[in-house]
Amino acid sequence: MNRSLSHSPSYRRPLHRRPSVAAAASLAALSLGLYLLWPQGQDFDAMTGPESGQDTEMAVSPPQAASKPEAAPESNEGERLAIVASKTGPVADQMAGDMPLDTAVVTAVETESKSAGQVTQLAEAPRLSVSRSPALSSSPSTSLSPSTSMEMRGLMPSQEVARIAPLPSPEPSVQMPTASSEAYPEFDASSVRVTAETPVSTFSVDVDTASYAVVRSSLMQGQLPPPQAVRIEEMINYFGYDYPQPDAEAFRPMVDVFASPWNPERQLVRVALQGRAATPGPRSPVNLVLLIDTSGSMRSPDKLPLLKRSMSLLLGELNDDDEVAIVTYAGSAGVALAPTAASNTEEIMQALESLAPSGGTAGEAGLSQAYRLAGQMNGEDETTRVLLATDGDFNLGLSDPEALERFIADRREGGVYLSVLGFGRGNLDDAVMQSLAQHGNGQAAYIDSMAEAQKVLVDQLAASLEPIANDVKVQVEFNPARVHEYRLIGYETRALRREDFRNDRVDAGDIGAGHQVTALYEIAPVGSSAALTRPSRYQQGQQVTGGQHDELGHVALRYKVPGESQSRLIETPISPGVTTADSEASFAAAIAGFGQLLGDDRYLGDWGWDEAIALAEASKGKDRYGYRAEAVRLMRLAGGLSDR
Repeated sequence: MNRSLSHSPSYRRPLHRRPSVAAAASLAALSLGLYLLWPQGQDFDAMTGPESGQDTEMAVSPPQAASKPEAAPESNEGERLAIVASKTGPVADQMAGDMPLDTAVVTAVETESKSAGQVTQLAEAPRLSVSRSPALSSSPSTSLSPSTSMEMRGLMPSQEVARIAPLPSPEPSVQMPTASSEAYPEFDASSVRVTAETPVSTFSVDVDTASYAVVRSSLMQGQLPPPQAVRIEEMINYFGYDYPQPDAEAFRPMVDVFASPWNPERQLVRVALQGRAATPGPRSPVNLVLLIDTSGSMRSPDKLPLLKRSMSLLLGELNDDDEVAIVTYAGSAGVALAPTAASNTEEIMQALESLAPSGGTAGEAGLSQAYRLAGQMNGEDETTRVLLATDGDFNLGLSDPEALERFIADRREGGVYLSVLGFGRGNLDDAVMQSLAQHGNGQAAYIDSMAEAQKVLVDQLAASLEPIANDVKVQVEFNPARVHEYRLIGYETRALRREDFRNDRVDAGDIGAGHQVTALYEIAPVGSSAALTRPSRYQQGQQVTGGQHDELGHVALRYKVPGESQSRLIETPISPGVTTADSEASFAAAIAGFGQLLGDDRYLGDWGWDEAIALAEASKGKDRYGYRAEAVRLMRLAGGLSDR
């Protein structure tokens, strides 16, 4: 027999403040207490709530049956339970963010009778709490403070009723991360290289920013990010810098040397690239295929719902002659919107709003369908892009990262690039997202808020749609006569072999209009007391003659003009002499320190959070959109969470 308690409308009061997690915990304790203390074989009878402003005592009757209910076991004699409900304030925390905050919450607690197999259902009134009566506990009961209460007592020998105080006022809730199965690229932090043994360092440029947003998301949830989620180059390149514009080339390299903030006896070499601005005037038409993950893992508010709102910002930046199509994938792939003029925003938004999460994640099928559709849309002198929006949870189809790399690489030659937007936490597969973006000649970003969607899909859209250089590689050769040792800060997942630099068949990163790239090397000059490695007893440094003897090193860059297959070369020396770091260099160094403090801090010595925060604060500069000020706040938060 099922019984339930009903409550009058007077108990449904609006919530005036967000309840705490403690309320939900108390509800669980309540249900367990009812189950353990209620006599076996007995059940609650139907009851109604009191009228507004009155206290009403209601007895709980046994189930109406032809036979008498079984007597309670002897161990239950003298026991009884009191439940008091206050009319004031909320009762339960907002469960999983689904319950509205403008109405009182009423939840049901089901208790199964072990002896009779009966199920009793209790509806919970606002601000419930429960405890044993004096017969069950030697500790005194707490008196009840609200003016209106409701008692429920069982048919037990004792007629005394214990009254229990309501739950305390809710405290502001803090969203804490849950256990996750997130995946990040595996790498070892860059170590020191002895110049006489390994004078050359080669890496692929990259303009991804996903790592910084993931770091921010973790810190805002009250925990430090996983070390493998921290890619320092993406943190540095998240910010814009005041670099001079190139004159004629696609981009302009800039090299300077300044003292390391965490060790004045060592120096930082900054290698920076500034891409030319977007071409003025009307741009070529854009064909955009939105490949949207609608699997069951995209259900949470920070995934598919945020994705839909983010896409509305993107649509506002498209021209009338652009086209948009939508491909979805879950257990299978399908076309949710055939190619449609971007001017028809209502039809596009309706298609987006109709998407609902369900099923598995057939990533391969979705990619195949998106590329087929993109190929049909692609026209002469048009830009065609596939924009994949996902949490990265590829669990069906082609889920091997290396196979995915080959799949994407085989299709980028047709001029259709792939960029990846990550949404949500808990099962974020950052490793797959990075692999897809790097091999699709696109960018990877992580969107954790509408503000980040504005930055990625509005402020940086022109750079994403107008590539100015493909397969951009950097090779730095240090002079062993001047530099004893060096290390590249970051770029671990983008390292290339020395011979890859001149091999035009080796893929590398791409730069769009207005993009910037910054890389920092830390060096120890020959004879420096701050060197971490001993000079070789027998090996002599390479003999350098002429004007090259004074150079600290040499920077070479290779890139391809879009549509060309042969790379071009730009070279510049690293001149001797240490300059005073400007605010742009100092802020980049502060972010590099931020990343090392979150990951591998073995080279920082005693330099810690206070120093990083002070350096970033002093070098914020103009900070048009407040991104640098936000970084300072995140450093302060990370410092509080860290045990360093």
